[in-house]
Amino acid sequence: MALRRLRKTKIMMWLLEGKPGTKAHAQQGHKKDHWWRVMCLTGVDYFSSMGFQPGLSFLAAGILSPLATLDLVLLTLLGALPAYWIIAKESPHGRGSFSIFERLLPGWKGKTLVLILLGFAATDFIFTITMCAADATAHIVENPWFHRFAYDKLFVTSGLILTLGLVFIKGFQEAIRISFWLVVLYLAVNFYSLYVCASKIAEHSSFVSDWISKLHMQYSSVGAMVASSVVAFPQLALGLSGFETGVAVMPLIKTDPDNDLDQRVRFARYLLVTVALIMGVFLLCGSLVTTLLIPAPLFAEGGEANGRALAYLTHLYLGQEIGTLYDLATVAILWFAGASGMAALLSLVPQYLPRYGMAPDWAAARRPLVIIVTGVALLITLIFKADVDAQAGAFATGLLVLITSGSVAVMLTVWKSGWRRRIPTMLISASFLYASAAIIYKRPDGLIISLLFIAAVIFTSLLSRALRSTELRIEQVQFDKRALNYIAEAKRKHWGVIRILAHRPDDRNYADKVKRARRDHSIQHREGDFIILEVMPKDVSDFIDTTLEVTGHSENDFHILRCSSPSVPNAIAAILLHIRDLTDTIPHAYFEWTEGHPLAYILKYILLGEGETAPLTREILRGAEKDPDRRPKVHAG
Repeated sequence: MALRRLRKTKIMMWLLEGKPGTKAHAQQGHKKDHWWRVMCLTGVDYFSSMGFQPGLSFLAAGILSPLATLDLVLLTLLGALPAYWIIAKESPHGRGSFSIFERLLPGWKGKTLVLILLGFAATDFIFTITMCAADATAHIVENPWFHRFAYDKLFVTSGLILTLGLVFIKGFQEAIRISFWLVVLYLAVNFYSLYVCASKIAEHSSFVSDWISKLHMQYSSVGAMVASSVVAFPQLALGLSGFETGVAVMPLIKTDPDNDLDQRVRFARYLLVTVALIMGVFLLCGSLVTTLLIPAPLFAEGGEANGRALAYLTHLYLGQEIGTLYDLATVAILWFAGASGMAALLSLVPQYLPRYGMAPDWAAARRPLVIIVTGVALLITLIFKADVDAQAGAFATGLLVLITSGSVAVMLTVWKSGWRRRIPTMLISASFLYASAAIIYKRPDGLIISLLFIAAVIFTSLLSRALRSTELRIEQVQFDKRALNYIAEAKRKHWGVIRILAHRPDDRNYADKVKRARRDHSIQHREGDFIILEVMPKDVSDFIDTTLEVTGHSENDFHILRCSSPSVPNAIAAILLHIRDLTDTIPHAYFEWTEGHPLAYILKYILLGEGETAPLTREILRGAEKDPDRRPKVHAG
C-alpha cells in the first residue's frame, strides 16, 4: 500500500514538473534558445504549407494562382507582419494579441472576449495538429513505395499525433532541436526542387508564353485578373499560419542578460521578419512553377498533383529516389507542423485560464496540458476520419479570426497616435475582416466548429471557476505598522483573544454594528473589543490576488483594518490565517447572516466575489487548514 502511494506521488510530481512554484519552473531560464532556432519551432507550421499551398492556390484561383499568391505575400509583409511587429512589443511575455484586449477592456468584458478568442485559438492550433498530420499521412499514401498504408490513414495519423505528444512530454528543448533540423532539410529539398523546376521553365520559354496566352483568353483586362485574384485570396489563408505562434513562444527566446524584455522583443521581430521573407519567396516560386508546369486536370481531386503539387514535380523531374526524399521531408515537417500549435497552446493556456480561475492549477504545468491537447487531437482525427479537406474550413476560420483580432488589437493600440498610424491599421484590419467573412461564407462549417470549441472553453472555464471558488487564492498578506499594533494590542489586552468583526465598507455606522454584534454573539464589554475588518471589492473578475495589503485606521475610537480584493471571503480567510501565524493565536471572526436565497449568493460569489460571506469564509478556511484545532473560528448571527 505504501509502495503504491509512493509510486502515485512520483507520477504526480513528474506530471506537475514545471508548474509555477516548483524548482523546475524556477530553472526554466536554462531551457531557452536562440531566436533563429525558436523560429524553426514556429516555422514548421508556416513552412510546411509548401506541401499543400501551391495546389490549394491553383484550385482557388486557377491560372491566376501566382497573382493570388502575390496578394497573400503582400498582405503578409504589409499587413500581418506590421501588426505582429507591434504585438511583440505590447506582449513581451508571450500572451499575444489577447493581452491587448484584456488591458483595454477590464473586468468581465475583457475576460469574456479572451475566452472567445481562446476558443478560436484552440480551433486553429488543434486543427493545425490534426490537419497537418492527416496531410502527412496523405503524402505517405500517395508515395508509390508505401501504398500498403492506403487503408490505414486513421491509424497512421493517430500514430503521428501520439508521437508529437511524446516529444512535448519530453520537453520544449527536444521540440526546438527537432524542428531546427526538419526546417533545414525541408527548405533545402524545396530549394533544390524549385531550382530544377525554374531551370526547366528557363529552358522552354513556351511555358511562360502559353500561360500568358491563357490569361488573355480567360480575362479581358489586368483589372479583371486582379479582382479575381482578390476574390480567391481568402481560400489561400492557410499560408498565413505562424504569426500568433511567433509571439506566443517569445518566452522561449534566449536573451543576455536573461529576461531582457527589450532584447526579447527585438529578437522576436527578427524571427517574424525572417520567417515571413523566407516563406514569401518560397510561396511565390512554388505557385509559379506548379501553375506553369502542371496540367490543370492533375490538380483536381484524385489527380496526381492534388495536395502535393511540388512533390509531383520532384518525382517527375528528379526521379523516384529524390522524390521519395522530398516526400519524407514533407511528411516529417507536416507531422511536426503540429508542434507550432502545441507550443502556442502550452504558452497561452497557462497564462490565462489558471489566472482567471477557469482551469485547475495543474493546467499551468506542461505535461498534463500535452496529454489533454493530444487526446482532443485524437478525438478530432477520429471524428473527421483524418480527412484533410473536411478540416480545412475550421483551420482557416480559426487562423483568420486570430490574425483579424490581432490586427484590430493593433488598431486600437495606435488609435490615439494620429491618422498617419491609424489609417494603415484600419486598412489592414479591413483586409483581414474581409478575408474572415469570405471564408466563413464559403466554409460555414468552420465557424460552427469554432463555436463548438468556444462553447466548450466557456463551459469548462465557468465549471472550473465554480469548483475552485473556495480555494484560498491569496498568496501573501502584508499588514502595515498600525494594523500590526492593533492586532498585538488585542492579544495583549483581551486575554489573548483576537476578535475580527466583518463589516461592509459602504456603512460607517460602526457603533451600531458593534452594538448588534455584542448582542447577537453575547460578547460583553469586559470580554474585549472588536477589530473591524472592511474589504473593498476590486475587479471581481480577477481570481488570483498575489499580495493583499492591509492598512490600519482609527475612527471614533474604533480600530479598523481595510484592504481591497476581488473576493471578500477569500480576503477575510487569508487575513485570519495570517493573524494566526503572526500571533500563534486562533482568531475569531464574527459575521451577520445575509437575507436571500443561498443559490443566488453562490452565483453572486462566483461572478462578483461577494455572497453569503460567513459560510464561504469557513469553507475556504476548512480547505486551507485541515486541522480543526488550528483553524480560525467563524461565528455568524
